[in-house]
Amino acid sequence: MSEFILPFDFSEDDPGRSTGQVILKEPLPYPIGTQGSGFYRPGRMILENKTSIDLVLYHNPATAQFIYTHTARPNPHLLALTGLKSEEIHVIQNLTLPGQLIMGSQRSFLISQAIQAMLASPVFQSLFASQQQTQIAVFPIAREGLKYQVTEAIYANSGYLCDEVILDAHHVFDSSVPVFSRKVEMTLFKDKDLNKIQHENITVAFIADSIASGLVMREVINKIKERFPRIQWVEVIAPFATLRGLCRITECDGSENIHIRVHSFETLLNALPPDFYYSAHFNIPELHIRPDLEQAYRQWWGQDEAGNWIADTACAGYGWSEVFYSPRKQIEMINQQLLERHRLTIADILRRNLYASGEAVALVEQTQANQG
Repeated sequence: MSEFILPFDFSEDDPGRSTGQVILKEPLPYPIGTQGSGFYRPGRMILENKTSIDLVLYHNPATAQFIYTHTARPNPHLLALTGLKSEEIHVIQNLTLPGQLIMGSQRSFLISQAIQAMLASPVFQSLFASQQQTQIAVFPIAREGLKYQVTEAIYANSGYLCDEVILDAHHVFDSSVPVFSRKVEMTLFKDKDLNKIQHENITVAFIADSIASGLVMREVINKIKERFPRIQWVEVIAPFATLRGLCRITECDGSENIHIRVHSFETLLNALPPDFYYSAHFNIPELHIRPDLEQAYRQWWGQDEAGNWIADTACAGYGWSEVFYSPRKQIEMINQQLLERHRLTIADILRRNLYASGEAVALVEQTQANQG
């Protein structure tokens, strides 16, 4: 099986933790029932000090919509949030949109489909066959991880009724922290439903949250290891995962008897300076299971007046949790970043795509007819 090797070197990070490589194998197909077929792509991140974690990337119809673009009949309520006028919305028959504009309940439904298809892959079959349901616990990180429905996906694919431990871990500003200027606070860890013996029985932890800087995920893994002493496997369900963030959590997998594996949608992301929070797609075809979908995504975002490709800075998640809980705020975050980096708004880019697709011609004709 051929491999793609991506070397990296984050020179501004801590010494010894910034250099290594990602190895990705060829995608492998598998059936996922009524949702069609999917692909999974095994891989590995190896740091210069030889610590490593396993990676698996997934492609299926739901992950593709989540990461790239999709075409559907427009939702006037969504488009109104972007700033399009009612007369513009009225004439649109079909509209292509990026995954960043799948928001709120629609996004929750889509991600549940994607993760259920992910857990149907052969990657998890041996895990479920070798572990009892009392050995597996799911740890969704508030707020985003609560929307992934990992416990439900495990049940759909194995019939297991696993314990679920909700926790809250988040960033707070701290200028003393090198590079990221953020530290992690953990304010909730709801494991009191489990007694001492049940804690000791847990050998597999499923953690649900995306990975930007990796600081939160690293602290959560360390905390789970403290409170569940027999943990052997950590399965991180992270639809979005940055290369830099994976580098941070790889140091959790040292000489101790614990194996970390990260599962993500489609591709790895590029954490952008200066704060390494907003994370865009890499323009590297070999990092994408479907490079053609990435090219269509890049064309949708297009270029600004200076000729810069917007997809190189467009964050795949923008508000991360806000996209699930507050679509209005998600639009505000998208516009803030687009204005700062490209002097455009999401409505500007939507209108540009409407003109390119011919929808705006119909708009002009309709307007002239109304005026006539």
